[in-house]
Amino acid sequence: MRLEDTNAFSGPIAVPRHATIGETGIEAIPLALGASVFGWTLGPAAADAVLDRFASLGGTIIDTADSYSSGRSEMIIGSWMRSRRTRDRMTIATKVGRHPDRFGLAPETIRAAVDDSLERLGTDRIDLLYLHGEDPSVPLAESLGAVGALMQAGKVGALGASDFSPDRLIEARVLAANGLPRIQALTTKYSLMERTPFEGAPELVAHAQGLAVLPYFALANGFLGGQVRRRSEVRHDARGARLAKHLGRRGHRVLAAIDEVAFAHDVQPAAVAIAWLLARPTVVAPVVGVSVAEQVESLLAAAAIELHRSELVELDRASA
Repeated sequence: MRLEDTNAFSGPIAVPRHATIGETGIEAIPLALGASVFGWTLGPAAADAVLDRFASLGGTIIDTADSYSSGRSEMIIGSWMRSRRTRDRMTIATKVGRHPDRFGLAPETIRAAVDDSLERLGTDRIDLLYLHGEDPSVPLAESLGAVGALMQAGKVGALGASDFSPDRLIEARVLAANGLPRIQALTTKYSLMERTPFEGAPELVAHAQGLAVLPYFALANGFLGGQVRRRSEVRHDARGARLAKHLGRRGHRVLAAIDEVAFAHDVQPAAVAIAWLLARPTVVAPVVGVSVAEQVESLLAAAAIELHRSELVELDRASA
């Protein structure tokens, strides 16, 4: 069951020009910069160039995690903010729960992980803190209580969930009704190539709760950028292996549909994939990682695209 059928749309569908993260008061352009590759495939200098370009074009949301490159991603972001004096302009979204030294969502682990992240980021607050996956060994009320204390202390601005199940989100909302912090945002895997399981119960719950959805792997590990179309072009590394799984009949069908729309709007294929996400009713800002600074501008073009009903229908059909 899907929340909305694009066949119901009529005329051009303009994507939002600004993203509002739940009831947090956070507003930004509808694209978040994913920093999972910082400290992994992107060193400090290359990451700084990407961040410079993103900020110069009005980007503000930076998505990272304490577990990305064992904290090096946060360190690179922190160093960049200090050197550029950009902290007050940026919205920092990070995650706790999967760092090897701070694993899980026990209250003491959350507190220690947040303090570690604050030190690496060189800041006194995290604007949006995600609980990074579920921890069935810890009552959710205890985890939320720990975040609530951090919010009262001014260390955390708002709460989000990463890869929470619909049942867990419902449980969290019941707890919030009893005074615990309310989850405002959800980050989960979602793209034209990976529409399930989000399109179903997760999307319905997100819509019912008014959650701001920030999908990661929005370009399916780069596949939807259209740069790699043959197995001979795939790099022999971890990222290449993730991308290669999309090479096949369905993948080529999706790329063909994207190419047609991209040509009509004079944009890069990746911008069409992002615009399709932004046309979904719960999505506010896809999380996209880039490998070179020049890619940032072409992705931001997605915010200026007005997709037509027929284009959305064709993209839906190709990716079904």
